[in-house]
Amino acid sequence: MEHTYYVSCSMEQCGDLIHSAIVDGSITGELLDHYVVKGPNGLKCAVMVYEKHYWRVGNRLTLTVTIDNMSAHTRVHIIGGGGGSALIRFDWGAAESFEDVVEEALRPYAL
Repeated sequence: MEHTYYVSCSMEQCGDLIHSAIVDGSITGELLDHYVVKGPNGLKCAVMVYEKHYWRVGNRLTLTVTIDNMSAHTRVHIIGGGGGSALIRFDWGAAESFEDVVEEALRPYAL
């Protein structure tokens, strides 16, 4: 599942809100890595990869978050994955729940 949101906060504030919701708001949430690309005139794009264990699937899921300031408002794109096992990629809605954490954290700033 993929989702794109536009928010009224800065990239830095957006990143802090997401990080806090996933890592501070969870026992198993962790940031695996992040990378920031800087362009001319203050343009930036940040990519963060989070991981969290979901008991309902008995597996760790990933959430890739991309934040950029290349349009009029901060853009956030999220992709959840890694649920399920073997040949069946059914995760009982866990990937969507992981994505919902970001949506909830950014709701006050949603455009």
